[in-house]
Amino acid sequence: MKKDAGMRIRIERELRDEFLAACQVLDRPAAQVIREFMRDFVRRNGASSDAHPATKPNVTTR
Repeated sequence: MKKDAGMRIRIERELRDEFLAACQVLDRPAAQVIREFMRDFVRRNGASSDAHPATKPNVTTR
């Protein structure tokens, strides 16, 4: 699958550092782990109309 889109997120520095360290221990690229998480999340939650949560997620845009 072609990777032609990017995403920028803001997270706590400590969480980022711990995540990168865990990826390094597992010898896995962080981007690959995030993509796998995203695919699993979409698979579990889907985009169907009956899969929407009862409350909207806390999302901010700029």
